[in-house]
Amino acid sequence: MTTTPLEKSKPSLASLFARFRELALMGFILLLVALISLRNPNFLTFTNFKDILLDISILAMVALAQGMIIITRGIDLSVASMLGLTAMMVSFTVKAYPETPIVFTVLLGMALGGVLGSVNGLIITLGKVPPIIATLGTLSIYRGLVFLYSNGTWINAFEMPTAFKQLAKGALWVLPNLVIGALIVAALVYLFLNYLQAGRDIYALGTNPDAAAISGIRTQRITFMVYVISGVVCGLAGVMWASRFEAAQTNTALGFELQTVAAAVIGGVSMLGGIGTVPGILLGALLLGVIQNGLTLSGISPFWQLAVQGFLILLAVVADSTIQQRLKRTMLRSFDRRGVTK
Repeated sequence: MTTTPLEKSKPSLASLFARFRELALMGFILLLVALISLRNPNFLTFTNFKDILLDISILAMVALAQGMIIITRGIDLSVASMLGLTAMMVSFTVKAYPETPIVFTVLLGMALGGVLGSVNGLIITLGKVPPIIATLGTLSIYRGLVFLYSNGTWINAFEMPTAFKQLAKGALWVLPNLVIGALIVAALVYLFLNYLQAGRDIYALGTNPDAAAISGIRTQRITFMVYVISGVVCGLAGVMWASRFEAAQTNTALGFELQTVAAAVIGGVSMLGGIGTVPGILLGALLLGVIQNGLTLSGISPFWQLAVQGFLILLAVVADSTIQQRLKRTMLRSFDRRGVTK
């Protein structure tokens, strides 16, 4: 039996876009920056760029955790509520004990977030509840706990110690601590996903859950782990949020979960699972930050920002679905061209 060698064909547009998705997104961001700068010269300044980085730092942290979960074919709608609850609990702690070391404060927030994330993970893995339903429920539960814990009150800047307020507002040379924190989280997530077996298992689980289970991957453990990680990151984000805005309110980060999903999906994380990168998620967060900042400087209503986010989510999901379908058709055609003769 002889086989006719497969002729090399030019890569399709869909495969090129899938391969260079981050470069395409970066090009779009640069084009958008140029267009906004023409309309408003104050946009392209160092101070404004630093403001954009500050605005997206917390978003980038939580979007990275959200992206990991979406890669496993899940979703965490409770991220904003976990952030808000940890921000409130930590703020009450530093109010009552102003001499609390900053390191302990940060670790406390991460630990509280980890507990909340583990509850999500247990409901999903042991309770066999779909992630969207489980986290939709805990979204409301955790937000309700914010009201119960605070009794409807809020913590303002005058009730917070100076050291805590400087946690997010301090800087190392020209880089604010908040931006440095986001970069550290991004580096850790990148190393985890690309160089550890558990990270590779996350992609395997999202690509084909059944095949992952058959190959020996403990899918339940991986699922539980990503929700715990999400909680830990949200706990850290809650501490940084309270420090940056010098306040903890019952509506802290209300609706923030939409932005995290938007940043992840726009950055190339597939809602079908198995696809997503750290650079892509960071670029997705940056795009949202550029749009928000540009609309604000242009005097456009903030309500349009929500509309733009929703549109970009739909556009990204449709584009991803279209690309996946075309890649499958291209793969099938390549097999059809393979001639087999006796």
